[in-house]
Amino acid sequence: MELSKRMFIGLAGAAMATTMIPAAAMAWEPKKPIDFVIMAGPGGGADQIARFLQSVAEKKDMTNRPLVPNNKGGGSGAEALIALATTNDPDHTILVTLNSFFTTPLRQSNLGIDIQTFTPIAMMAVDPFVLWVHKDSGITTFEEWVDTVKGMDGEYVMGGTGKGQEDSIVIAYLSGAYDLKIKYIPYDGGGAVAKDLAGQQIMATVNNPAEAKGFYANGDFVPLLSFSDERSENFPDVPTLKEKGHDFSYNNQRAVVGAPGMSEEAAAYYQTLFKDIYDTEEWQGYMASESLAPLWMTPEETREFWKVQVARHQELLVAMGE
Repeated sequence: MELSKRMFIGLAGAAMATTMIPAAAMAWEPKKPIDFVIMAGPGGGADQIARFLQSVAEKKDMTNRPLVPNNKGGGSGAEALIALATTNDPDHTILVTLNSFFTTPLRQSNLGIDIQTFTPIAMMAVDPFVLWVHKDSGITTFEEWVDTVKGMDGEYVMGGTGKGQEDSIVIAYLSGAYDLKIKYIPYDGGGAVAKDLAGQQIMATVNNPAEAKGFYANGDFVPLLSFSDERSENFPDVPTLKEKGHDFSYNNQRAVVGAPGMSEEAAAYYQTLFKDIYDTEEWQGYMASESLAPLWMTPEETREFWKVQVARHQELLVAMGE
């Protein structure tokens, strides 16, 4: 499903023209391995995407120096943001982001992070959230889930990536909309969250589809609700929260950004590299198989997207008491 940029950015008028990259800028190439920082722990959606992007670049010999995945998920992504903001080599340091790119600087103002100082590289896609339970719970519908949570009167346990970021925002909205009391356990990455649901250490998650895919394929996980604007082609029987009467949808950005202070020549190199990766059959197939929605943006569009998302997440955090 192709998503409209206007849906996310809220801008009027035609989309901006693709940025022209001077021919001279293309002369720049990396001189050493590229630090490919991941804003989450191993196994989650950001980690899977970073390693897939790295594999496509390697398979097609698209870079003269390798992308080296580097997980830094501590502090709800603060570790990754600090690593980029303080790097002594901005031309060889890039970051795979999720929505903690917006929420962590808002929640942790002491970090002194201004995301507008980062360098836009590529918006690769957006990733929906899905409510999952273990098959052994016996729950097969969203209504049964709501009744179960209410019946446990505060003892229902869910896990998610970080505190005050994507997963907790979605769970907080559900709690408010249906007057639910839920215990929330934060993790460094979605892979650990999915693993603990599989082991029934927690009772439900709102993992992205890619994070739950293996367990779902094995029949261990049951999807109950999607937080996308429309039903997913991969989960046609799973209703959306909007169908339940709540005007709320939420997606995780899957983007690549560069460090503050990156040279224009290096930025042009990475923008071209990731546009080339975006256009490959491999990435297009990955988006389809993992339920990602395409949302390519130019650097200018990306900066506008950041402004709107910071404002939106400020409102969401205030609503959940953060």
